[in-house]
Amino acid sequence: MKSCLRIPRVLIPREGFETWAVIARDQFTSDREYWKRVERCVGDAPSTLNFILPEIDLGEDDAARIEAERAAMYAALENDTLSKLTRGLVFTERTTRTGVRRGILVCIDLEQFSLEAGVSAPIRASEQVIPSRLTVRVAERRATPLEFPHTILFYRDKKDRAVKDLLREELEQLYDFDLMEGGGHLTGWFVPDYIAADVVNYLYTKGDPMFAVADGNHAVAAAKQYWEELKPTLRQEELANHPARFTLVEMVNICDPAVVFHPIHRLVKDVETEAFCDFVMRSVKCKREGNVITGLPAGIAGVRIADELCEKFVRAGGGRIDYVHGTKRLQSCAAEEDCAGILLTAMDKEDFFPALKGGALLPKKAFSLGMSKEKRYYLEGREISYD
Repeated sequence: MKSCLRIPRVLIPREGFETWAVIARDQFTSDREYWKRVERCVGDAPSTLNFILPEIDLGEDDAARIEAERAAMYAALENDTLSKLTRGLVFTERTTRTGVRRGILVCIDLEQFSLEAGVSAPIRASEQVIPSRLTVRVAERRATPLEFPHTILFYRDKKDRAVKDLLREELEQLYDFDLMEGGGHLTGWFVPDYIAADVVNYLYTKGDPMFAVADGNHAVAAAKQYWEELKPTLRQEELANHPARFTLVEMVNICDPAVVFHPIHRLVKDVETEAFCDFVMRSVKCKREGNVITGLPAGIAGVRIADELCEKFVRAGGGRIDYVHGTKRLQSCAAEEDCAGILLTAMDKEDFFPALKGGALLPKKAFSLGMSKEKRYYLEGREISYD
């Protein structure tokens, strides 16, 4: 069982962390101005922006963008942009308005991960994935030699033994800087191998599942799909330690007070606004405030109802479904022409692990670990091929 975690060799930039670190690609998918500001901030500086395809740009010459990502990664390897640490963990502190969230970077074994409904595994997906958003991620993984994931996995330990142990150590600081676009402050320390082994042992706790994806379900699902594609092409002796068998994640204790669940609201675009609102009002007990539907049941029940109604309406009459963080942002987007929104409420984080027992899955985009600006930024990476 304990083989599901592995101590990695992590890549970080040698300098320029402020422009290197960029927020997860699945954020601000209805806010092109945000990504334009990021591009202006980065300019020509080395940045993980060159290694990702933001979801707001999906469908805009994806193949060419992936080839550019591949070229940028090889260039970073060749021009000494990256520093490869010795084997060890990275201990992080992310300061946002909700407090200081601590995390531990480690690799997970994709053989121990499952996203299939009804299948128990030590590491579980928490949500259904969106096929269209998975396809590009798998294509990227096939083409590129490195990964720079934003995945966060939850574990549960009310005693918080791993973090308390690390706080007692005198560790080498790797970075300490403010994240762009109001993302808060990030500090990271290197945890050498001789300390890391004991820390990893603290992460193993009883439960079904033991670990679950808090953020980055699509990233882990893509890594798993690529690994399953690659396995038949490898020799038997390559299977146990091939780098693509593993993916880098940040482990966060769900018991951390800084872990706060937020709802992810639904936004429909390119629809007849009045027709959509009338359809929802006829289908379920709710209220309407402008172009926003409110008053659905709390938590996961409301998410399931919203998804069912949005998908049914779009199937019949066309349109697109998007996912928006924040009440004000939803109101702003829903006020645009041919748009409407559904305001949802957050699930209780105490319900997270019980909801996944026995291989169950939450609806897609069921909750958010913090608001958009509090999401994980791409920073650390690792090699996933032998090229």
